[in-house]
Amino acid sequence: MTSQHVQQDLKNDLEFSRALHGNNVSAKKGFSAMLSKSSNAQQATVKSYFSFWGQKPGQETEEEKKALSSNYYKDFYEFGWCKSFHFSRYYPGEPFHQAMARHEHYIASKMNIQDNYNVLDVGCGVGGPACEISTFTDANITGLNINDYQIERARNYIARRGLSEKIKFVKGDFMQMPFDDASFDAAYAFEATCHASKLEGVYGEIYRVLKPGGICGMNEWVMTDVYDASDPEQQKLKHYIEIGSGVTKLSTLSDARNAFKKVGFEILLEDDLAAHGDIIPWYYPIAGQLKHVANWSDFFMMLAISNFGRTIVNYIIGGLEMIGLAPAGTQQYHKILTRNAVALVASGEKGIFTPMMLFVCKKPEA
Repeated sequence: MTSQHVQQDLKNDLEFSRALHGNNVSAKKGFSAMLSKSSNAQQATVKSYFSFWGQKPGQETEEEKKALSSNYYKDFYEFGWCKSFHFSRYYPGEPFHQAMARHEHYIASKMNIQDNYNVLDVGCGVGGPACEISTFTDANITGLNINDYQIERARNYIARRGLSEKIKFVKGDFMQMPFDDASFDAAYAFEATCHASKLEGVYGEIYRVLKPGGICGMNEWVMTDVYDASDPEQQKLKHYIEIGSGVTKLSTLSDARNAFKKVGFEILLEDDLAAHGDIIPWYYPIAGQLKHVANWSDFFMMLAISNFGRTIVNYIIGGLEMIGLAPAGTQQYHKILTRNAVALVASGEKGIFTPMMLFVCKKPEA
């Protein structure tokens, strides 16, 4: 795709974001943001999203793949997961948000990010990990995101934390990054690059923008070596995760490993953080395992995203949609996310999927 086409795509996305969300970006979040969307724009999003999944696999275009990731319904994520859209390891007695922050600090420490490094956050969401890693390491962070709505929310969060001088956000496609070669000392991604149409594409761009000797830390979604592609039940679970998470095709562990090597990276560390035998599994929040919550704040949050909570929310959304207070299609999205959660838990229990395959890689010295 030419530079002119990329710029037009970014402009179209900005216009669509404004039509969908209006001026409520900073003022509202989560559930209130869901209900504040433009009904017409929301219906267009729903129609586009589900027409994509109605096609036969392999017939989608590159533009449709990008639109799938860019316009995916993230307000539900912010409602349940707040500012960091990723899973983590959990220890008994540890509050949820503390576990999330510790996970982000852990990745930064494994990458050995130093004071005042220039670090790229690939697919930065609304800036949760950027906040934590900049505070933890005193690094300067550039967040890259293709979604205008999330970038505006991220800037608002960063300003509240007093980090506007340390963190900035840039709109762009991580398959064609708007940065010069050798611009960054390090780069990381938390469960974002699974949205790439081809891993070699995004990994190659990360390799290009890193300085010689630069470090890449990747928390990747992959199907593990236990996954049996010939098993219809496992195929169905994989497909439900792809639909519910806006991922065109989940890669295998070997796919990811080979992609890193193909673009030139040296793999320093490879570790499935979901397979450490922890007492509390990574999927406990969406499995409704309330016995693991550490405080009352966690209890009510986990109750809302548990099976019971999701059922109640689904009825509420359906009622609000029926009387016109929620945009048409909101309940349909919620049902897909609920099925996604069930598939994630089942896949985690079977060990066929991990959202936390950690790769730490190095770009060779010049």
